[in-house]
Amino acid sequence: MADYKAPLRDMRFILNEVFDAPALWQTLPALAEVVDAETADAILAEAGKITANTIAPLNRSGDEEGCHWTEGAVSTPAGYPEAYRLYAEGGWVGVGGDPAYGGMGMPKAISAQVEEMMNSASLAFGLYPMLTSGACLSIYAHASEELKQKYLPNMYGGVWAGSMCLTEPHAGTDLGIIRTKAEPQADGSYKISGTKIFITGGEHDLTENIIHLVLAKLPDAPAGSRGISLFLVPKLMVGEDGSLGERNSLSCGSIEHKMGIQASATCVMNFDGATGWMVGEPNKGLAAMFTMMNYERLGVGIQGLSTGERSYQSAIEYARERIQSRAPTGPVEQDKAADPIIVHPDVRRMLLTMKALNEGGRAFSSYVALQLDIAKFSEDGEARQRAEAQVALLTPVAKAFLTDMGLETTLHGQQIFGGHGFIREWGQEQLVRDCRITQIYEGTNGIQALDLLGRKVVGSGGELYNVFADEIRSFCAAAGSELSEFVTPLESALENLDELTAFVLDSAKNNPNEIGAASVEYLHVFGYTAYAYMWARMAAAALGKEGKDDFYASKLGTARFYFARLLPRIHSLSASVRAGSDSLYLLDAAHF
Repeated sequence: MADYKAPLRDMRFILNEVFDAPALWQTLPALAEVVDAETADAILAEAGKITANTIAPLNRSGDEEGCHWTEGAVSTPAGYPEAYRLYAEGGWVGVGGDPAYGGMGMPKAISAQVEEMMNSASLAFGLYPMLTSGACLSIYAHASEELKQKYLPNMYGGVWAGSMCLTEPHAGTDLGIIRTKAEPQADGSYKISGTKIFITGGEHDLTENIIHLVLAKLPDAPAGSRGISLFLVPKLMVGEDGSLGERNSLSCGSIEHKMGIQASATCVMNFDGATGWMVGEPNKGLAAMFTMMNYERLGVGIQGLSTGERSYQSAIEYARERIQSRAPTGPVEQDKAADPIIVHPDVRRMLLTMKALNEGGRAFSSYVALQLDIAKFSEDGEARQRAEAQVALLTPVAKAFLTDMGLETTLHGQQIFGGHGFIREWGQEQLVRDCRITQIYEGTNGIQALDLLGRKVVGSGGELYNVFADEIRSFCAAAGSELSEFVTPLESALENLDELTAFVLDSAKNNPNEIGAASVEYLHVFGYTAYAYMWARMAAAALGKEGKDDFYASKLGTARFYFARLLPRIHSLSASVRAGSDSLYLLDAAHF
């Protein structure tokens, strides 16, 4: 496998030339004081170094060794504790955290690039700081000042880790039926009892303490999701002076044996009257948890992008070096027995598909991250409300489409290697295995599609959709004639999505099955159209510069490939949506 190199040139292009993020940051007082173009560039450069030099070399060895469970204790693969310590000492766990509690204070648009680099280097490694950052988000937004002061500094500093304990053996998507209980105590604490499964980083040897955020129900809680509360439950008790005390009444019962992400400890966690403290209000636990969901689901989407990027870097190196057969137009490497496989049309098709999906995904994830920054930091109420609408609409697309395209991309990379792609030592099969989980956790992609179409589009009567669609229309209207080769197909794609949205809104009035039947294909049509918008914006930033720098020529060539060969996928997907739900119900259960 090729050595990982952070795609810093493309990240700078997207932030600085496509979206002009530095100008945006200067309009947001909370960010203007901490970040500008030079600061951002320095942070990304340093992140590129530690991810490439310290974390990436552990990816394959970590997968081969995996985690080990012994009588409740979990050890991570060789090199992981040392690498995590270096990562934490650099401040990377708290890159987006509030400086008042020891964080770096960077916007999500910056931390999103750091996440991509980290997960390209090793998805399994990246899950540990990701879960800690997610726990910090909920604590910061909802916990008491006392809890924030007591826990956030060490979590941002990477001295303590975090986990999110949601799923139970019988309750995954339907969290309303969880059984974990929280009994109030006279001192204001609670005793937490229950079992949680699939807990990433629930137990490990990377940090001296782990702070669990646990969903549980109070004795008098109302039924369903309205009766869920959120609790902070430390592995080791923390004294008033911040010192660590005795172990809490919780344990890791086992770790899962998984298809991929072998170096990430996926734990069964047992809480046996463990002491915890409520985060937020009683019976408002899901709201507190969903504070981090928009960030985490974007983060999972970025994981899909990350595996695709790592796969592409190896595939392009292999395609330039591996010689097999001659080019269709005749020998290219006259002095060799065969030509490098990059001359063959099908290999080029796969490489360009990878490149177009990766770069389109990077632009889209950065765009969503910028909306999160506006929603969080803007002092303009209208701008903040608009950004919140964009985030609500686009988060399920970011999670599901980025990961679906991530798997396609990693598969193309494996295919380019041929038989070697199926062999472990080349690394491509690991990326396929690792990427697969991204379509499943943090809400399966089918659930994300239902969220997009059912809650966000139909649920808002199309209002959320119109916010995004109107922005694309405004871009197209303002574009000059020199961009027509990109704008014209974008306008056609948006018109198709407009019509498809109206079709589903109308169909759903009479048949409740229509939303579920259309949702996955609709999300993909939406995703390809959103990527077309990103590619049109990237083309606008690159046009006229192609003679000065090969980077811009490559960008424009890839944009043309996207519009010619990938965007047309929307037509077959749209036909599936319009076919309706009837064919899904022609068979009785016994007929399957």
